[in-house]
Amino acid sequence: MALHFIDETAGAARVGDAVTLTGAEAHHAAAVRRVRVGEAVTVTDGRGAWLEGEAESVEPREVVVRITARRDEDAPRPRLVLAQALAKGDRDELAVQAATELGADEIVPWQAARSVSRWEGPKAEKGRVRWAAIVREAAKQAHRAWLPEVVPVATTAALAARAAGERVLVLEPTAETPLTAVDLGDAASIVLVVGPEGGISPEELDRLGTAGAVRVRLGDTVLRTSTAGPAALALVNARLGRW
Repeated sequence: MALHFIDETAGAARVGDAVTLTGAEAHHAAAVRRVRVGEAVTVTDGRGAWLEGEAESVEPREVVVRITARRDEDAPRPRLVLAQALAKGDRDELAVQAATELGADEIVPWQAARSVSRWEGPKAEKGRVRWAAIVREAAKQAHRAWLPEVVPVATTAALAARAAGERVLVLEPTAETPLTAVDLGDAASIVLVVGPEGGISPEELDRLGTAGAVRVRLGDTVLRTSTAGPAALALVNARLGRW
């Protein structure tokens, strides 16, 4: 399979045009993936444009790709959103990486009450940028035409507000309804809420439930925060007929 790269300026390219990868993306192509002249590659703008081409020239700071084919993919509907609670170590980052590979369209960092990690002040934007970098690399690995968005860190109140117009499903081991049985509805977005290692607090569960969110469980076992979201995304993808 051809190596895949992202260039946000590539959306205007047509067959016969040249797309030039620069900066970190060129370095990744030339030095890390060792693309060679004449090698087939694919490029996306992260907004649905899917370009096929051949490497015409390869330099450490500039890789030129001549486009040989193009198609445009519609944005996925419904959008799959992962609201991932901040977690200690790299468990939240592992969840974000896997969720991107499994089709999440939006990643919401959630400052849950029991989150050990705290994104406050300048740390909030620094954390978001780091998650965005993880998403970018995972999207390339998965050969995705749409690059998931990583939004600013959200509060529980912000998640509750989304329940007014979106299908919000809270992953909770004590819930009676399994994810395989819940009605996914016809909302434009399905939001999967995953708590931290200590779980979602009763107050948060009540607030989300009052707003219209539905509690669901994944089987009879308790998954880590790093695996619950990806597991739920796999189930939802299957139920939507995407897999």
